[in-house]
Amino acid sequence: MNKINYQSVLDNTIKKITSENRVPKLIIHSCCAPCSSYVLEYLSRYFKITVLYYNPNIFPKEEYEYRISEQERLIDSMQFVNDVKLIASGYTPEDFYSAVKGNENEPEGGKRCRLCFNVRLRYTAALAKKMNFDYFTTTLSISPLKNAEVLNKLGAEIGKEYGVEYLQSDFKKRNGYKRSVELSKEYGLYRQDYCGCIYSKMEREKLKQS
Repeated sequence: MNKINYQSVLDNTIKKITSENRVPKLIIHSCCAPCSSYVLEYLSRYFKITVLYYNPNIFPKEEYEYRISEQERLIDSMQFVNDVKLIASGYTPEDFYSAVKGNENEPEGGKRCRLCFNVRLRYTAALAKKMNFDYFTTTLSISPLKNAEVLNKLGAEIGKEYGVEYLQSDFKKRNGYKRSVELSKEYGLYRQDYCGCIYSKMEREKLKQS
C-alpha cells in the first residue's frame, strides 16, 4: 500500500477553499508555541484560526503555565493575514493519567503517546463541534518525532465521530520544522527539551545522564 502524502492532501484542501473564495474557521490544537509558529504563519493565510492549548499531559503545572504564556506571547507578537485567537484550558492532568493508565512504562512514541493524542484530539473535536468550526487539526505532526500517519488516521476517525472535518496535514514537510526553529529564534521562544509528560521528562533526564 502506498503511503499517503498528507502535504498533498492539505494542498488540495487549500486549493479547494481558495477556489470557493471563502475563509473557513479552523481550530488548531497546539502542543507548544514553537511548534505552532510555522503552522500559524502558513495556515493563517487561508483560515480564521483559534489556537486551543489543551495539554493535560504536561508536567509539572509550572511548565504548563509557562508554555501557555509563550503561546500567548507568540500570537500577540506575530502578524497574520487572518485573525488568530487563543483558548487556553485549565490544568487537568487527571485527563492524561486516566487515559494512559496501565501504559506508563510504554516507550516514547508507543501506545501511551497514541492514547495521549486521542485525549487531546477528542477534546479539540468536541470544541470544534460545539463552536461550529469548519475544521480541526493539531500542530503535533510538525515534530520529526511524531508519526503523521498515526495522527491523521486518528484525527479522521474522531472527526467522523464528532461530525467535524479533520484537516489532514504533515507540517514537518517543506522544511516546516526548520522554519519553526527559525521563528522560535526570531521571537525568542522557550524550546523545551522533552515532549511534556512526566514519563518523557524522566526519559530525557536518563539520556542526559548516560
